[in-house]
Amino acid sequence: MLMPYFLVILAYFTGSLSAAIITCKLLGKVDPRTVGSRNPGATNVLRYAGKKAAILTLLGDMLKGLVPVAIGHALGLGWEWLVLVGIAAFLGHLYPVYYGFRGGKGVATAFGVFLGLNPIIGIVVLLTWMISALIFNISSLSALIATLLAPVYFYIVTSSIPLFFGLLFITLMIYWRHRTNIIEIIDGTEDKIVEKGGKTTVDITADKN
Repeated sequence: MLMPYFLVILAYFTGSLSAAIITCKLLGKVDPRTVGSRNPGATNVLRYAGKKAAILTLLGDMLKGLVPVAIGHALGLGWEWLVLVGIAAFLGHLYPVYYGFRGGKGVATAFGVFLGLNPIIGIVVLLTWMISALIFNISSLSALIATLLAPVYFYIVTSSIPLFFGLLFITLMIYWRHRTNIIEIIDGTEDKIVEKGGKTTVDITADKN
């Protein structure tokens, strides 16, 4: 009976581990908290530590959301507990206990949660990001669109009210963490994924300050 509670707590502490900081330290790269946006996210890692470190950071952030939820599935937990586990991992990334509660914006970890809850729907969310990115060429906007539709996708398939509102909470938190990006999108100053000339400038996490 205590296992669901333990898994929620474990998910938070696992989510608090920074893939960006750990990856850069292991690869002998600069601490992402000391350069650029000072944000421990894959975009800042890409700019100052290279593609390899950024890819490892992205995968690490996604696994933080996916693995705890997948464990919950294996234990036979219902949607209510599964979404609580996912939220715990997500909040760990946003407010990590190991790093003074200063984390990233949570898009990659949220995508991991979606994949853990239902791989097919999770892939649909990722495809929504990709299609939006192709249309608008703005990473943060694509993430906002995909995460806004995620609760709707899951409700259509599962009809679970607790799951819908749990994922809506994740969406609202992502919007709050992207409030600066939203202003820049409205102003037309937000970074493009690919600038003129074909140079890639940002990735799917949109983790910048």
